[in-house]
Amino acid sequence: MMKRWQAVKRLLPLLAVFSLLLAGCGREDLSVLRPQGPVAQEQLGLMKLAISIMIVVLVIVFAIAAYVLVKFRRRKGQNGVPEQVEGNFKLEIIWTVIPLVLVIILAVPTVQQIFAFGDDHYNDKDAVQVKVTSHQYWWEFEYPQYGVKTAQTLVIPTGKKIAFELKTADVLHSFWVPSLSGKMDTNPDGTINRFSFSADKEGVYRGKCAELCGPSHGFMEFKVKAVNGDSFNNWVTAMKAPALLPEDPALAETFKKQCLSCHAVGDQGGPVGPNLTGIGSRESVAGILLNEGQDGGKPVKENLKEWLMDPQAVKPGNKMPNPKDLGLTDEQIDGIADYLANYKLNY
Repeated sequence: MMKRWQAVKRLLPLLAVFSLLLAGCGREDLSVLRPQGPVAQEQLGLMKLAISIMIVVLVIVFAIAAYVLVKFRRRKGQNGVPEQVEGNFKLEIIWTVIPLVLVIILAVPTVQQIFAFGDDHYNDKDAVQVKVTSHQYWWEFEYPQYGVKTAQTLVIPTGKKIAFELKTADVLHSFWVPSLSGKMDTNPDGTINRFSFSADKEGVYRGKCAELCGPSHGFMEFKVKAVNGDSFNNWVTAMKAPALLPEDPALAETFKKQCLSCHAVGDQGGPVGPNLTGIGSRESVAGILLNEGQDGGKPVKENLKEWLMDPQAVKPGNKMPNPKDLGLTDEQIDGIADYLANYKLNY
């Protein structure tokens, strides 16, 4: 027994050090402690309220325990049994009522916020409607009011309520933008979930899938780009502009045959894969290969080539066929990567 206690004493300092180190891990842009919108701000307020109640209870309990240990400790020569208080009606009432009061204090705003979070604003005339479809392992965003569909980067106007309608194309996923709102599932049983949030400030916020959905669950990221109203309107106009295909006729023909059967650019292409319109001006390729301008980002063309050369190496288990298996040469892949890297939208 003594040897086991000695081992525990040696491990405790090590565990304390590791706890401190791990507490500093994580990404600042995926923190619920940095709210950038009213929904996230209210959720942070609930967390602060819950933590405050827990701290008050902890302090009181430890203070009472310390008082009892000192006040009623066994003194020298004291061998009798102290007076017992079990069954004390007043004490029973006190320690039953106090937790109930604390639960009510926490429950009332929590229930209010849960119902407010689930309010359906999809048909509000001033809300921007977005249909979200989750795929293994990417996100599709459709704006039915504007006739626009894109992928991986959700562009929204600041100060506007964004009303979402969420579904999945395959398995269970969960839509989560920590800086703007809580999580909402996309269910494979055909259920369509709705919720809304808004962004007060312009900026780029990271989102993730918060439900284990396959080998590349951890790589299923997307971006929310909040811009002013004029920029948003310019983006919609640019997205609806006619497609710009590669200048080289041979490369353009290859791109149309091998890529546009699944993907779309501008007014051309299919709906199966992510829309590639303006991919050169996005913050990332495949959601996780960060482009220049982001921390640790690389040139867009490099990221596109890395993805096109071996999609399974970037996102294991994804449904993108390997371009080389489709017969594309390294030269053609380089040309397509160059074309897409320069396909940018100014807004």
